[in-house]
Amino acid sequence: MLPLLQLIEQAEAGRVLQICNACRYCEGHCAVFPAMARRLEFPAADLHYLANLCHQCGACLHACQYAAPHEFAVNVPRALAAVRNTTYADYAWPQALGGLYQRRGLSLAAALVAALTLFLVLMLARTNNVWHEPMAGDFYRVFPHGLMVGLFAPVFAFAVLALGVGVTRFWRAAPPGPAGAAAAADAAHQALSLQHLGGGHGLGCPNDSDAFSLARRRAHHFTFYGFMLCFAATCVATLYHYAWGWQAPYALSSLPVLLGTLGGVAMVLGTAAQAWLLRRRDAQLSLPGQPRHDQAFIALLFTVASTGLALLGLRQTSAMGLLLAVHLACVMALFLTLPYGKFAHGPYRAAALLKWAVEKRQPNRVGMQGD
Repeated sequence: MLPLLQLIEQAEAGRVLQICNACRYCEGHCAVFPAMARRLEFPAADLHYLANLCHQCGACLHACQYAAPHEFAVNVPRALAAVRNTTYADYAWPQALGGLYQRRGLSLAAALVAALTLFLVLMLARTNNVWHEPMAGDFYRVFPHGLMVGLFAPVFAFAVLALGVGVTRFWRAAPPGPAGAAAAADAAHQALSLQHLGGGHGLGCPNDSDAFSLARRRAHHFTFYGFMLCFAATCVATLYHYAWGWQAPYALSSLPVLLGTLGGVAMVLGTAAQAWLLRRRDAQLSLPGQPRHDQAFIALLFTVASTGLALLGLRQTSAMGLLLAVHLACVMALFLTLPYGKFAHGPYRAAALLKWAVEKRQPNRVGMQGD
């Protein structure tokens, strides 16, 4: 049986969507409203689908004639945010971890970073590498390559498996039908361009006022593509090591270092901008406590990127071992929390966009204009 609070949140989301379904003034703002118009009722699986289709941009709230102080008090971004936050716990695998992170996300992330840093520093202390003679940037003299692979490969595999199981459960809860190539391409374009952070007109979404701004879209793009550049740097370095036998450290002009540096700088800029925007965000657009939950993930990404850049800049010094331990602890904490925290909104939202891309190519079963 669902907790009482979750039942209340789902009931509120259903109430709000029923009102929106009768009004339909915001149909052009994003994909939520035409997808909503294809339904007369909103069971839990459909609520999770629509909640993850929502990008919480807030354009609909500022356009709504039934928002507070109207007695209907319609607030689509907040109602769907409440449902979306439970998605990561409801579909999580293992589910107990999803529930734990929802209750103690910030504390758990901080505790993981502290514990893993202490563990790795103690490993360094055993080999007298906490503060050492310069090693010409050779990380593997601090932590051997085999040890790093043995530590990180299982953690990364677990994160991928847990996210994969969760998203699969989400998809199967309300399957839209087979996804063809056209639908997949459409969904990929919407996800990679963050089309629905354009406010329905391409001018952007409100943040701390009713003015349109593309700041959130740009900050998300810096963060996401910076993360992907860092991931690409790791993939290229892996190819160098195993395919061609080129071992680290790599020169500053090498492809892995260039990709990692560009990605790290982009992540620092993107996460700093997101944190600034989140602090200024209109309280009507977020759940109580949501900014702290979002900030925990943003702070973890910022710390991963900034410690990585510091490690690159100081890899020729005696501080390399200590910086490496801190950076690796941050990365491992990030991987361990990926399936349960704010990062999960990316895969779930991509799955929701693919559902919509499939659904809108199908006949409308309720006889309303749904596109």
